[in-house]
Amino acid sequence: MDTLSILRDLAIIIISAKVMGIVARKFKAPQVAGEIIAGLLIGPTLLNAVTTNDFLSGMAEIGVILLMFSAGLETNIDKLKKSGIKATIIACAGVSIPLILGTILYMCFYGFSGAGTSGFMQALFIGTILTATSVSITVQVLKELGKISTDVGTTILSAAIIDDVIGIVVLTAVLGLKDPSSNVGMVCVKTVLFFAFSIVVGLIIFWIMKKLDARWPHTRRIPIMGMSIALVFSYVADRYFGVADITGAYVAGIILSSLDDSEYIDRKMDINSYMIFGPVFFASVGLQTNLREIDMTILAFSLAFVLVGLLGKILGCGAVARLLGYNLSDSAKIGFGMMTRGEVALIVAQRGLKAGIIDSRYFTAVILLIIISSILTPVILKTLYSRDELK
Repeated sequence: MDTLSILRDLAIIIISAKVMGIVARKFKAPQVAGEIIAGLLIGPTLLNAVTTNDFLSGMAEIGVILLMFSAGLETNIDKLKKSGIKATIIACAGVSIPLILGTILYMCFYGFSGAGTSGFMQALFIGTILTATSVSITVQVLKELGKISTDVGTTILSAAIIDDVIGIVVLTAVLGLKDPSSNVGMVCVKTVLFFAFSIVVGLIIFWIMKKLDARWPHTRRIPIMGMSIALVFSYVADRYFGVADITGAYVAGIILSSLDDSEYIDRKMDINSYMIFGPVFFASVGLQTNLREIDMTILAFSLAFVLVGLLGKILGCGAVARLLGYNLSDSAKIGFGMMTRGEVALIVAQRGLKAGIIDSRYFTAVILLIIISSILTPVILKTLYSRDELK
């Protein structure tokens, strides 16, 4: 591929992604939804102006790593420690129930397969996609309503953090089983070894970075070193432990999340992600999806996927919250507050595509889930809180 073609494709992607992102925000939808739609418009679905290639795939891969590194940086370790047993149980249910329901859903459409078969792996991965939670929209709504520091708000935030950690572990385990000859025990051992390695090496890195941060606070060398650590952890995780590279990036973010300049590092990473790598990744999802090839089976599956995805979180988080002693109204808020999906669901789906577990046509279902959940959650939460104020 020549340099001019690369420049042309990047220009088309960045301009169209930003324009559609702005349009999406005007309609109160997430900007990433607009960037995905931009990919659909310029890809094989409509204009076919840009096609995926190795260069764009590499750019998208870096975009994923930066996104997961930022997610780790935004993890509040103190809140994670203080979240309590209730938030932990809610998070576990919020992962396990969508995982089970998603797996059964795929089998209902495409047949029941035995453990270890490719059909079972595809079903399990569809369930894994549904485990992801993105509460950024929920947080914004709670802030607007002044409810972010309430018991319900704290529970949602804490459960979401734990949900992300468990979801990454599940993704790591499932990707480790993609090889038919994989041994479940060995996959678990490698995963445990990686996290043990991360704790030991992470403490050393944190101590060094803390010293450097104290010496050169708010200087560009700090985020540069932070990004380097993320890239190294991504490489080591995949190369030596068989763990997904995005898991390594996420762990690197958690290691640096307690630095005084963690927010500064995150802001600098966001510049790279916002300007080029993020748009390329989200647009690439649209580029890999051809809606012209969608048949009635995929359409029906996509609608069922959205329904199961929403109900999985509502039941998994809301019903369990009710069992843990929350009243009906607060349980509903927790359930609906946890049902939003975002970039993490897309990242998980993209990893499945890269590993050859699922087909790109299933991106349609994921995109629909993100858009619908992002629109419904703010409306439902505001309605629930309005009802409480009328009582």
